[in-house]
Amino acid sequence: MDSRIEPLKMLGLSNGDAKILRNAGARVTGDVLRTLVLAVHLLGVDRVMVVAHTDCRMSKVTDEQVHELILAGAGVDTRSLDFRTVSDQRYTLTADVQRIRSSPYLPADLAVMGALYDVATGRLEVAVPA
Repeated sequence: MDSRIEPLKMLGLSNGDAKILRNAGARVTGDVLRTLVLAVHLLGVDRVMVVAHTDCRMSKVTDEQVHELILAGAGVDTRSLDFRTVSDQRYTLTADVQRIRSSPYLPADLAVMGALYDVATGRLEVAVPA
């Protein structure tokens, strides 16, 4: 979701080389899993990389703080939403990679890895190997 990051450029890829799914916090949500099932079974995707990044706003607040900020700023009560903020990026990245690996709708041998992108240096660190 972060506009500072250009996923294809970051990975040295060109248009058409990868399917890119982006959301706040780089979280593996139900909709991300649904989209991965379609990508794997209908579009031939055979590898998945979950990439979180440093300086992520979702890792600097709690869900409660986000609810309070939106209520104070816009007067909108968002308590029915789960923003899935991230208190520990490495732990969350590991858990989200495991969520993909354990999906009964995806092949057991699907290569899934997790990485952390440093927005200051451009360095991509493998945090959860495939």
